[in-house]
Amino acid sequence: MARIVGGITTSHIPAIGNAIAREMFEDPYWKPFFDAYPPVRAWLDEVKPDVAIVVYNDHGLNFFLDKMPTFSVGAAPEYQNKDEGWGLQPLPPYPGDPELSWHIINSVVAEDFDLCTCQEMAVDHGFTVPMSLLWPDRAKMGGLKTIPLVVNTVQHPLPSPARCFKLGQALGRAVESFDKDLKVVVIGTGGLSHQLDGERAGFINKNFDLMCLEKIVDDPEALTKYSIHDLVRLAGAQGAELILWLVMRGALTGTVSKLHSNYHIPISNTGAGLLLLENAA
Repeated sequence: MARIVGGITTSHIPAIGNAIAREMFEDPYWKPFFDAYPPVRAWLDEVKPDVAIVVYNDHGLNFFLDKMPTFSVGAAPEYQNKDEGWGLQPLPPYPGDPELSWHIINSVVAEDFDLCTCQEMAVDHGFTVPMSLLWPDRAKMGGLKTIPLVVNTVQHPLPSPARCFKLGQALGRAVESFDKDLKVVVIGTGGLSHQLDGERAGFINKNFDLMCLEKIVDDPEALTKYSIHDLVRLAGAQGAELILWLVMRGALTGTVSKLHSNYHIPISNTGAGLLLLENAA
């Protein structure tokens, strides 16, 4: 049977991709951010997951304001990265796992979640930046396959934190009912607090971010009590990306242990959080 070995949260800011491409790892602005990732990479090297489910929000590459599904799942044999206009050079494609994707889709739809099923999907920085942070040497990915899970955080109405946590729980049950012996890691991306436009542009709420980093480990249900409007007020217009983290946390079905965490500001006017949670049986 497949099992979820752990969950990871990380920011997906496009500026990170540019800093990686320019090898700015020792730059004073970037060094405290990049220095947080080696413990997570070491865990991945040790555990060697077979599949990474990446929970992120599409930034206009597949969907735009005229057509914005709430939840979308990739079911393609590979995922191409394309130019978004941020100055990021497209990366080589990432292999998919259509068999597991379809199992997840069928299982989650059976639990009354309506999904947009994508048999072709391009992946943007929301997907590629976390993958580059966690596997900077793609050779170490080995045979790792990927499944993109896209959640709308752009066009209101957005799915509530409670709804996203329940989606994660359905995802966890789907993975663990798959009859192949696979190790799966779930990656929740985005956030934490940030606002990119309007009168509050540059807004960061450190106290709220640190509370989220604490609660999501041992008391994630407390975060599900917030509304989307609460998240916008407390964490900025783009701080609603916390719901992506809640999908990840809902998928962890066992006893959760925090192995590593980090919080750093400012990275591109964003509170950048990092968590590694191990999912014990």
